Amino acid sequence: MSVKQKNANYFRAPVFAVAPMIDWTDRHCRYFHRQLSSNALLYTEMVVADAIIHGPREKLLSFNEAEHPVALQLGGSDPGKLVEAVRIASDYGYDEINLNVGCPSDRVQSGTFGACLMQTPEVVEACVAAMKQVATVPVTVKCRIGVDDQEPAEVLPDFLARMVGAGADAIWIHARKAWLKGLSPKENREIPPLDYELVYRMKRENPDVFLGINGGISDLDQALAHLSVMDGVMLGRAGYHNATLLTEVDRRIYGDASNPVDWDRVRDVMIAYAERVIASGGRLNHVTRHMVGLFQGFAGARRYRQILSSEATKPGVSPDLIAEAFAAVDISGGPKTQGASGSSEAAE
Repeated sequence: MSVKQKNANYFRAPVFAVAPMIDWTDRHCRYFHRQLSSNALLYTEMVVADAIIHGPREKLLSFNEAEHPVALQLGGSDPGKLVEAVRIASDYGYDEINLNVGCPSDRVQSGTFGACLMQTPEVVEACVAAMKQVATVPVTVKCRIGVDDQEPAEVLPDFLARMVGAGADAIWIHARKAWLKGLSPKENREIPPLDYELVYRMKRENPDVFLGINGGISDLDQALAHLSVMDGVMLGRAGYHNATLLTEVDRRIYGDASNPVDWDRVRDVMIAYAERVIASGGRLNHVTRHMVGLFQGFAGARRYRQILSSEATKPGVSPDLIAEAFAAVDISGGPKTQGASGSSEAAE
């Protein structure tokens, strides 16, 4: 399939995505999530354009081929630097390049990127247009509905129009404002009210533009409800803390029942992967820290978590610890509860 053909089919609704999450969705997390869903779109952590240009590119950008489809999220506000970062990243084979216009953290604001860019849509427009000139894969944007005292119903339509005009292939909208001062990133995921109806209206007014929704979505029932209106749905912490829900994505979202979860295979694949990580200088907990949220609601899940949380950090521990943890779970009984996120930080 040519790049042109691939890009033409890339955003064919519905799309289910696992959100980019700083310090969480690293390559080990994505490899694990891919064992649970063949179709979910996975995102990297945000990587700053300057870091790609001047930093350890291989460490920042390399990933396992099994992760496809996988998108690289970039942070930046300088079109020239973003162009250079896109050119460098093109050699690594990502399926999409996404620009972060949604993260409200102080360390992101200090670099003049993330949600604060909602205040300067002309800058984002220039960045996207420049990235499109050199990208060989879709260029997308992840944004908020507004920031601080902005009126979302006024700023969001203009922002989307600018992104479409600049050539953005898709736009993911976190259906909350971000408050740049006074709220922590965690509070910014919980306190500003969700405005799904505004995002729905943006879709109705832009029927030919791929628009995805993010924010406050904690299970697949909610995801399917959103997909009755939107082209894509993105879950963050809900999918991380309750990774078992990813095992239902292929069947329920994509109508693909050809590859039901095989827990023995997941166990064995992750043991083999952890062995490779350790052989290359990594540690077992670099992998297992992302697996702790599996088996929410299953009998034995607490013991599973204890084994991976307390034992995997010990020096020299074997990847066989993963088998020990899996053995603690009564998989045959299934989860006792459905849809639980297992965390007050359920949604990204």
